[in-house]
Amino acid sequence: MAKRHFGSVRRLPSGRYQASYWHEGLRQIAEQTFVTKGDALAHLSSIETDLRRGTWLDPTAGKVTLGAWGTRWLESRTDLRPVTREKYRHMLDHHVLPVLGEVELARLSPSMARSWYLALRERFVTTGDDAYRMLRAILNTAVTDGLIAKNPCQVRGAGRTRSAERPVASVAEVAAAVETVPERYRLAILLPAWCQLRHGEVLGLQRRDVDLLHGTIRIDRAVVRPMDGSTVVGPPKTSAGSRVLAVPANVLPDLRAHLERFVEARPDAWLFTSEAGGPMVPVTLNRVWQRARRAIGRGDLHYHDLRHSGLTWAAASGASVAELMRRGGHANPVAAHRYQHATEDRDRAIADALASLATGEMARLGDRHRARSRT
Repeated sequence: MAKRHFGSVRRLPSGRYQASYWHEGLRQIAEQTFVTKGDALAHLSSIETDLRRGTWLDPTAGKVTLGAWGTRWLESRTDLRPVTREKYRHMLDHHVLPVLGEVELARLSPSMARSWYLALRERFVTTGDDAYRMLRAILNTAVTDGLIAKNPCQVRGAGRTRSAERPVASVAEVAAAVETVPERYRLAILLPAWCQLRHGEVLGLQRRDVDLLHGTIRIDRAVVRPMDGSTVVGPPKTSAGSRVLAVPANVLPDLRAHLERFVEARPDAWLFTSEAGGPMVPVTLNRVWQRARRAIGRGDLHYHDLRHSGLTWAAASGASVAELMRRGGHANPVAAHRYQHATEDRDRAIADALASLATGEMARLGDRHRARSRT
């Protein structure tokens, strides 16, 4: 057996060469054997270099399967909201683990990740992108923890959100929709449109969140329904979701009337209640909206599009990105930028303003021409 400063090389009975070395009190034996002694020494040299650079990975660490690591990763994510956790568990169980669950992390190659992603996305476009983003996050943690050297999720452009432009309701259409629903549900249509609340934020409102004296509402909680059918009350979707918003004057009378007629007097009474007395479940509100949108001939509008419409109106009125972020409870400007596009109403207002400018200039030119003619 030949020895060197770092590691050892020995010839096996098969005639091939085996390389080994000691690290932190443990003997590490290379998984593969080598045809020549020089190849074995070159392998040890590369290991020595990795140790000096701090890039060495324990060759046994990556032997954990993706299924075991993915489950461990999900259990460690205590920051996830219940709905997100349910979604991740569903994607792992139904789309990732059946194909890649038994593969060891160290053996998961870019080609395997690519083949899995393309096959999944061919059947489910949105789910494919969502599952790819989750898998990439799982493997990023594996890289951080030193289990693998590089994330095998290397598909260019994969996992990017490709959401189609959402439809926008006009002010008149929202007003018409309000008239089609029972009075106890009307405020639930006005709030996402005029106060830009999310679905769960509307259902999470309690009497104590409303300040009629100052005309504001406070958003502190949201009601969500995970895939298991339970009702969960928790914080808003993002940290920026906790906010106090001014209620437009046109909505205040409806808010006051709703409190008087449909909300109990205690501070923690829900603005929108279920038959059992708890917060209204999201499916109930969705059914109400489905009937309303059919009544106004806008079957393309989802309930969330009321919020989208309201933010678009706010952008068209001149709200800045920062103002849209605060109004909508966005944690970053990317989402707020979506509403900085021109709307037809705003474009017409600009066109009218330009026409007025031209008319005024023409009038001034006419006055100067007439003045010169008199002289």
